[in-house]
Amino acid sequence: MQLSVTFKNLPSSEHLKSYLQAKLDRFDKLLYSTGSADVVLRAEKLRKIVEINLFGDRLDIYAKKEHDDIQAAIDLATDKVKKQLIKNKEKQQAHRA
Repeated sequence: MQLSVTFKNLPSSEHLKSYLQAKLDRFDKLLYSTGSADVVLRAEKLRKIVEINLFGDRLDIYAKKEHDDIQAAIDLATDKVKKQLIKNKEKQQAHRA
């Protein structure tokens, strides 16, 4: 999966980029073709916000979560994306049946 990460009000971190890449690479099996993701990581006062835009073959998924810890916010946002991907896949399989 192609990944584009933008840091706003946060120092750029290779650790967070690799963490995101590992989390988002799991979604390749739920997509029909290789997708791309635009991720924005930003800090506002005491909270960290993660926004994920996932683009696939016939798919556009958006998730936004905030938390005190950036990795927890990433986990919450990727869980939301996973739920949307599973729902979309089940919907397409039900339509084919």
